[in-house]
Amino acid sequence: MFTVLDRVSLPGIADKANEDICGASGDWAWIIDTSIFPGTKPVMRPDSDATWLARFADERLSGLAGQATDGVALVRHVMEEARTAFMAVAPPDRHDFATWPLGAMTLVRRRDSVLDVWTFGDTTAFVQPPGEPVLTMGEGPHLRELEAAKAAELLRATGTRPTAIQYEPLFLQWLGGRRERQKKPSEAPALLTLDPRAADRLTHETAPCPDGTLILLASDGFSALVDLYGHTDAEGLLEAARTSGLAALAAQARRIETEQDPAGERFPRFKVSDDTTALLLRA
Repeated sequence: MFTVLDRVSLPGIADKANEDICGASGDWAWIIDTSIFPGTKPVMRPDSDATWLARFADERLSGLAGQATDGVALVRHVMEEARTAFMAVAPPDRHDFATWPLGAMTLVRRRDSVLDVWTFGDTTAFVQPPGEPVLTMGEGPHLRELEAAKAAELLRATGTRPTAIQYEPLFLQWLGGRRERQKKPSEAPALLTLDPRAADRLTHETAPCPDGTLILLASDGFSALVDLYGHTDAEGLLEAARTSGLAALAAQARRIETEQDPAGERFPRFKVSDDTTALLLRA
C-alpha cells in the first residue's frame, strides 16, 4: 500500500485548463498528462477535452484499481469507458483518431516487494528503494531528447519564441504531419486515448519495492528539472522532494522558464511553461 507524502499540479498558464492529474488508491498510483491538437473544438467540457480525459481516467482508476489485478487490463477498461462516454455525445466529425484527446501516463502497482510500472509516453517514475540509487523508469528522457531537438530546429528556422511558435506555418505543418499519423493507429504513438487497443502497447518494467521505497511520479513539465533544465539529477530531485516539498520544486521550474530562459534559447521547448504535476509516495 502507498502513503501519499506530497503532490502538486500547476497549470502551465494560470488562466488555462490544467490537463494533468495524479492519484492513488491502495497499491496503485498514477500520473496522467493529456493534450489535444490546437484548434480542436471541445465536446466534453468547454475548457478542454484533454482535461476531461484526464479527470475521467483519474475517476475511473480510483473506482476500479481496488479490484484490479493487471495494469494492461485496467487501462484497457478505462479507455473503453472513455470511448463510450465520448462517442455518446461527439458529432460524427469527431469520431476519428486525429480529433481525440490523448495523453501520457504512468501507472504503478506494488505487488509484494516488486513495483510494476506501465507507461504511455513521456511521464516518468523515479523509484528509490531504501539505501539504493534512484531508478528512472519510462521513456521520458529519450522522448525529451527528441522533442528538444525538434523544438530547437523549429525555433531556429522560424526565428520565434515558445510564446509564438504555435502560430508559425512551419510548426503547424510539422504538427499537421503528426495529426495525420494519429489517424492511423498502426503509426500513432502508444498513448492514453479512446482506442482501447492501445493498452496492449503499454511499456512494462519492474523495480524492487521493499518497505520504505520512495516513488515520485512526474509529468514532463516536472521531470524537466532533470531531463531538460539540468537543475538537478534524479537523486537530487528525490531528496529535494522529500525535504523541501514538491511545490518548491514546481516553483523552481517556473522561475527557470519565466525568468532565466523565456525565449527557449538555453532549453528549447514548444511552451514557455507546461503543466507541472508530481506525486510523491512511500511504499
